Amino acid sequence: MAKNTANSPASGTNDVRDRILATASELFYRRGVRAVGVDLVVEKSGVAKTSLYRHFGTKDDLIAAFLKREDLDFWNTWDRVREQHPEDAAAELDAHFEWIGERVGRDNYRGCPQINTAAEFPEADHPARKVAEAHMRELRRRLKTIAEGLAVAAPDRLAGQLTVLINGAFVSMQVFERGEATSLLRDAAHALIAASRS
Repeated sequence: MAKNTANSPASGTNDVRDRILATASELFYRRGVRAVGVDLVVEKSGVAKTSLYRHFGTKDDLIAAFLKREDLDFWNTWDRVREQHPEDAAAELDAHFEWIGERVGRDNYRGCPQINTAAEFPEADHPARKVAEAHMRELRRRLKTIAEGLAVAAPDRLAGQLTVLINGAFVSMQVFERGEATSLLRDAAHALIAASRS
């Protein structure tokens, strides 16, 4: 018979950690990482400060955990979309622009958490900046795989261009008219792809 772990100490520990991280993530995203202090995270999550530091040794560790959480969400969505378009790179890319366009068009969208946080921490060795940079390298790697499937002359160059395009969308939400982000992304990508084949 399987042991019920719902009320075990380990389960409670994970609940506290998850509550701290969920609260910090919401605050960091809405207000900015530097603007949110540990005391506010403690207050809003309803835990003791010692609990926060038991799970996250420093605020920097909490920031890195926030970015890893965002990273996981982003790549889970990416993977679900990719799995819907096996062997069709063009359809996959268009589908990615669909959900990315929807994401940047949300009323509560404040930009890419990785880009926002990297801008707040110029130090190359900061844990949060390392997570953000790894995210951007992974984006380019995945776009290169798509570009290879499109049979263009220089897949790495196209991947770089598409990375710039997507990151540009992440920081340009204020200039989009309602609902136009997806079509702008697709049109620009199709122009880049056509230029890569000429």
